Amino acid sequence: MAKQIHSMIRVLDEDRSVQFYDTAFSLKVADRLDFPTFTLIYLSNPETEFELELTVNKDQSEPYDLGNGYGHLAVSVDDLDTEHARFEAEGLAPRKLVDFAPAGETVARFFFVADPDGYQIEVLQRGGRFK
Repeated sequence: MAKQIHSMIRVLDEDRSVQFYDTAFSLKVADRLDFPTFTLIYLSNPETEFELELTVNKDQSEPYDLGNGYGHLAVSVDDLDTEHARFEAEGLAPRKLVDFAPAGETVARFFFVADPDGYQIEVLQRGGRFK
């Protein structure tokens, strides 16, 4: 059986991205591997073994074109309203809270936030299938 261990995104500015993910999700640098042309930074927190890998290509000077194939990352939190207010207070510009209930029954409560490179992150109220 396979075990998911990380997801990778390419970022332009290591410091800016590390700061965002620490402020937003308490993700800290677990490891940093520096190579001549790129650097890999692994971020994690005590909530899960799953890590976010940031790849910084040293010759990249322009923002990445995310294209139309990228979807989003998702995290779950215990108290969505408190987190939304915290994101606003931190200046992270979260989008509006959404109660997703297409057939009248709430499937999920969430908001989205964009990281410094434009990657979208869904922040979901923990519960049901969103553990």
